[in-house]
Amino acid sequence: MDQAMDKRMAVQKMQDYIEAHLSEKITLCDLSEIALFSPFYCAHIFREMTGFAPADYIRRLRLSRSALRLRDETCRIIDVSYDAGYDSVDGYQRAFRNEFGCNPKQYARSPVPLSLFIPFGVKFRTMWKENVNMTDVSSVFIQTVDKPERKAIIKRGRKAEEYWSYCEEVGCDVWGILTSMKSLCGEPVCLWLPEKYRKEGTSKYVQGVETAMDYTGVIPDGFDVIELPASKYLMFQSEPFREEDYCTAIQALETAMDRYDPSVIGYQWDETSPRIQLEPRGERGYIELRAVRSL
Repeated sequence: MDQAMDKRMAVQKMQDYIEAHLSEKITLCDLSEIALFSPFYCAHIFREMTGFAPADYIRRLRLSRSALRLRDETCRIIDVSYDAGYDSVDGYQRAFRNEFGCNPKQYARSPVPLSLFIPFGVKFRTMWKENVNMTDVSSVFIQTVDKPERKAIIKRGRKAEEYWSYCEEVGCDVWGILTSMKSLCGEPVCLWLPEKYRKEGTSKYVQGVETAMDYTGVIPDGFDVIELPASKYLMFQSEPFREEDYCTAIQALETAMDRYDPSVIGYQWDETSPRIQLEPRGERGYIELRAVRSL
């Protein structure tokens, strides 16, 4: 294993440890024991690979998780502040305001889109560039899904036709804003837009959230709203996968979807509705949805 891979794996181990122990006290010594490097070197490579000092990374992640809790639960600010690792409500309120520009009490009463901190595993940042040998293709599960008439609040790119080029054009911070917004399907979505939904000079691939047709909440700056019709979809879902099989799971599912003939169950592809991608998560597999209509 080369030095660059050694560093990536060490930082990924630290990220995984932080995720698993976020509600506990985490010290640089803890991270050092996990990564098997000195505390000084751990701090150095963590900043190099993530752009954040470990303490700042942990602070931002805790604040973002606390914001989602305030959005979704009825809870006391004092409980949220202590659970986020703060010794006082005042300290938590100052940190929350500095991070998001609003008071946590006000946010709990009237949630607005926030730029949440969404950590991306450093291991995945180079994985997509590597060639994938699909010698062991796992099963793909298919089911029909009915989506209602709805709005989609989207952030357009310029030329992107897939996730990585979109991130290069728009940046990964968009996902943090989308995650802070409630979605009909419970999470943000990635969409490949048919031509009729695209503006001149904008990308086919976008990210957004699906909302009810009567949504009247805040639209973040730089985002657009489109209206989507009620549609039937085939949802393709891979088996759960290990982190190192991330790219293989995606390519295997897309290959299976391209080969699938929906006429065997009485449908044909409907290219007038967006194709949809959900966030790849190893514990549930990779998921895409493609619209169909009856033959």
